[in-house]
Amino acid sequence: MTASLHQQLEALRPALLRFAILQLRNETLAEDVVQDALIAVLEKPDRFAGQSTLRTYVTGIMKHKIIDALRAAGRERQIDTREDRSDDDVIDELFKANGHTHERPRYWGDPDTTLEQKDFFRVLEICLEKLPAKIARIFMMREWLELETDEICKELNISTSNAWVMLYRARVRLRECLDLNWFGNQPS
Repeated sequence: MTASLHQQLEALRPALLRFAILQLRNETLAEDVVQDALIAVLEKPDRFAGQSTLRTYVTGIMKHKIIDALRAAGRERQIDTREDRSDDDVIDELFKANGHTHERPRYWGDPDTTLEQKDFFRVLEICLEKLPAKIARIFMMREWLELETDEICKELNISTSNAWVMLYRARVRLRECLDLNWFGNQPS
């Protein structure tokens, strides 16, 4: 175990903690999950083969710890969607009556190349933080934790249609934020 590994993990800790808090809505539980993930890396540092970044490796471990914590917690919270109703106006402005966008989305480049750029993840994290907390949480449960929609609905005690609406709103807002802050396109 090197001092360098400890320093790298310490540098990752704040971002890991922010994400865990977003998902778990419990700072103490989030601290435990992050600590468990970091301990797992420190106990078996030879398992990190360097085929990905250290951040990706630790995040993958933490992802499983978060899923375990969510399953253990059971259904404890309900999502109040009243906070999200103002999004309807935003969505109506983006789409025509037939459901198509007013303008075609701009080209964002090769997805694989973009995802490899570590700065992209910083911008994505900022965009996620700008989302309403409930929408960000359900988006991350679906897209990052890869939970099935039925499992998310059961965990959050929401209907399937409500979940899909919230996921749609998250994607629309993230697209706008990334378009402006990463791809450099000005809003029309």
